[in-house]
Amino acid sequence: MTAAPGRRSSTFTRLLRHGFTDASAAERLLDSPELAPLRDDPVLLEALGATADPDLALLGLVRLLEAQQSPGARRELLDTLIAAKPLRDRLLGVLGASTALADHLTRHPDDWQALVMYEAYDLHPGVEEFEAGLAEADDPVSLRVAYRRCLLSIAARDVCGTTGVAESAAELADLATATLRAALGIAEAAAPQDTGLCRLAVIAMGKCGGHELNYVSDVDVIFVGEATEGTDETKAVRAATRLASHMMRICSETTVEGSIWPVDANLRPEGRNGPLVRTLSSHLAYYQRWAKTWEFQALLKARPVAGDLDLGEEYVAAVQPLVWKAAERENFVPDVQKMRRRVVENIPVAEVDRQLKLGPGGLRDVEFAVQLLQLVHGRADTSLRSGTTLDALRALAAGGYVGRSDAAQLDEAYRFLRSLEHRIQLFRLRRTHLLPEDEADLRRIGRSLGLRTDPVADLRREWRRHTGVVRRLHEKLFYRPLLDAVAQLATGEARLSTEAARERMVALGYADPASALRHLEALASGVTRKAAIQRTLLPVLLGWFADSADPDAGLLNFRKVSDALGKTPWYLRLLRDEGAAAQNLARVLSAGRLAPDLLMRAPEAVALLGDGDGGGLEPRPRAHLEQEIYAAVKRADGGAQAVTAARGVRRRELFRTAAADIVGSYGTEEQPAEADQGALVDRVGGAVSDLTAATLAGTLRAVVRDGWGDDLPTRFAIIGMGRFGGHELGYGSDADVLFVHEPCDGVDEREASQAANKVVSEMRRLLQIPSADPPLLIDADLRPEGKSGPMVRTLTSYEAYYRRWALTWESHALLRAEPVAGDEELGRRFIELVDPLRYPADGLADEAVREIRRLKARMESERLPRGADPKLHAKLGPGGLSDVEWTVQLMQLRHGSAEPGLRTTRTREALAAARAAGLMREEDAAILDEAWVLATRVRNAVMLVRGRAGDTFPTEPRELAAVGRYLGYGPGHAGDMLDAYRRTARRARGVVEELFYGIAER
Repeated sequence: MTAAPGRRSSTFTRLLRHGFTDASAAERLLDSPELAPLRDDPVLLEALGATADPDLALLGLVRLLEAQQSPGARRELLDTLIAAKPLRDRLLGVLGASTALADHLTRHPDDWQALVMYEAYDLHPGVEEFEAGLAEADDPVSLRVAYRRCLLSIAARDVCGTTGVAESAAELADLATATLRAALGIAEAAAPQDTGLCRLAVIAMGKCGGHELNYVSDVDVIFVGEATEGTDETKAVRAATRLASHMMRICSETTVEGSIWPVDANLRPEGRNGPLVRTLSSHLAYYQRWAKTWEFQALLKARPVAGDLDLGEEYVAAVQPLVWKAAERENFVPDVQKMRRRVVENIPVAEVDRQLKLGPGGLRDVEFAVQLLQLVHGRADTSLRSGTTLDALRALAAGGYVGRSDAAQLDEAYRFLRSLEHRIQLFRLRRTHLLPEDEADLRRIGRSLGLRTDPVADLRREWRRHTGVVRRLHEKLFYRPLLDAVAQLATGEARLSTEAARERMVALGYADPASALRHLEALASGVTRKAAIQRTLLPVLLGWFADSADPDAGLLNFRKVSDALGKTPWYLRLLRDEGAAAQNLARVLSAGRLAPDLLMRAPEAVALLGDGDGGGLEPRPRAHLEQEIYAAVKRADGGAQAVTAARGVRRRELFRTAAADIVGSYGTEEQPAEADQGALVDRVGGAVSDLTAATLAGTLRAVVRDGWGDDLPTRFAIIGMGRFGGHELGYGSDADVLFVHEPCDGVDEREASQAANKVVSEMRRLLQIPSADPPLLIDADLRPEGKSGPMVRTLTSYEAYYRRWALTWESHALLRAEPVAGDEELGRRFIELVDPLRYPADGLADEAVREIRRLKARMESERLPRGADPKLHAKLGPGGLSDVEWTVQLMQLRHGSAEPGLRTTRTREALAAARAAGLMREEDAAILDEAWVLATRVRNAVMLVRGRAGDTFPTEPRELAAVGRYLGYGPGHAGDMLDAYRRTARRARGVVEELFYGIAER
């Protein structure tokens, strides 16, 4: 029948509006004799337009009508299609989503009637209903037909939204169970003699075992066989093997009706090289002696499904204890992590970005993370022992092992990815996990998932969003170092009991187990979510504290921090979820007094220990510090409040620096200790020096604003000296400085001098006011005339003094001079003034060299504390800091004018420049550098451990052990540490005697 052009145009437009892409072909199909009665029926067009692919659905409907055996059958189908909405939605939904099921309906045109029923049992069938659906199958071909008929009903409910993805996956697993039973029944009927010789149990593994099967997937199984009474075991196993092999062929082989799915038994002991069927005792012997980590992970989903179910239950009951002990195996967590990484690495490069299952952010990431958490925590918490991914994820969230928000996001992403996988496989009923590239395929899949506005673009966006979520959360859950430590605990300790805690603390060497137990009871008792998370964290933290020299202090400090932050929503979440935060905190709290003291004054700084958005442990650039401090000063009400804010920033940044130093020195399970000790020293020295400079700059601005507004009557600069100028400050160092000013134009010098002195006095006062923040002591004793001279001078006064009165020691001290705060131009001019003094054009006269040597010798004899062991004094002892620095500085004074590389305030840079200039042998430079770095590390360690500065090793055993841990020496090796220090210092002293004292003058 030929339609009028106007009518054709109207129909054509309606078809496009209903989602048809080839409206001309659709018109021809609607004009076919089979559909002539319904050509203009709006109900049919609406129903077709609601499918994933209206063109495909219409073609499938025409094919199905053509396949009907009689006009009466065709009329029955059309009448039911229009009258019964459930059938219409189900049938057209399937035809629009699956060419494979459309082909099945064409071959078996009466099977559409399987979609008519709409009863309760029909909506949510289980194994019993599927067994009934397969009951008449008595050979492989009829089993395939019956299987596809059951699959048709599952797909129909799925595409219509009657069941969700989890329910569909469970139904597919139940259908697989019923199919395995039917296949085994056919095999047993074919070999009744074998059936009588053995008991055979079929154990489902993988997704079938976990009740979360795909449309097209290998069905993983393990076979367990036992002899019947009076039968030889060997004969019984052979009979069971024949039955198992026949059952596998029935499911896997291709017939005129295709295949069902491959049955894969490669998860059995020894894989494909091992016997197909083993007895229960043989299975247990293998698992107890030879099994690898991944085999226990696979057994997590083991479930008896066919054959002798009693034997299957015996098997599961026997292997389950082994499964939940798997996390105690050596290197369990690293093994699982490496296995996951290998899977990703083996994906072809061209497929990585389209892999739904194995790619980064794919289904396997969710499954591996959940399984790892189950195996680690399920030892003590039986609520986690589910083989179904989403059920296990729900239990992990309920138990506090996974954050609720993280669990919800993972659940949503997993459901989306599984739905996407189902729709891809359903189209041709082929096993694939790749997102298609063809636009038509993407459009059909997008529409099937409810994305109707722009199906292709929306599908790609949702795919990227969900894989991004999984990738981010997988990295947090799967790789967080907590799991590795928990997995190494003895059974029962993953969740603390009171008695287990006491035993563990005694075993770990806590000096005061009673006090420690009280801390644990305060932290972990109760039924709150907070207490549940603490009970998960504490076994791990106890081990990390015990790895330090003072576990009692670590636990006490952890309680203090937890008490201070217990009501904040982010604190425990940070420790549980943010990578190495928990281990970093354990290291910091048990490494000594300084870092915990800094943290206790502002516990929220614990956020810095995470690897998220807390800022991390990387030192902040000086410009950023100054910007923050200036902003705080600007907001403050008065100078005192402004400096208090500046000191607060300093305290926080000192904690950041100390924490980074401790973590870098101790290392973590994921990140070994920093091998380059010099890098650690430089990082601390640079960070503390920058922080001190920024604090002084902010204090200067606060004092000036408070006293003079923005118009101080004199330009003012602060010159860093000593370790401050050399960017080598330690945690307990004073700030050695010089103050210089220059009256502004038209300002009386006396007025300017009074203002400058008032600025200095107020800065020193505000920085030393007792408070919760550590004081910053300003030392100006290196100024002209020392303590007898004026605290601040004009640039002209400095010039006059240095021209006329400068002593050799003052030129020596000026080697470290560097502007750190205040007027930059004035600071630059001061440096221009002193450069000729510290880098004399003609070098250093012999008399000046002898004077420097005399000063050094007198300092060694007079300033060394009484009773101190000179060989262990890091500053003044032989081979200590003073030896190395004076040697390098003598070279700077003698050769700095001729060698530009020596014109630096930093010891290690000057040492490297001297070596490069040929002023010392390379091996001598290495010896001096090693000694200087070690002595600096000792001083830093003493401050971190004792909370106060010191230049020699502590005598108290625990403090000495803590210094040793910081320097890389394990428990019981404090003597080795002292011997190593003496050797290093002795070698350095030999170089110093040659290069500085001229015992072998070059």
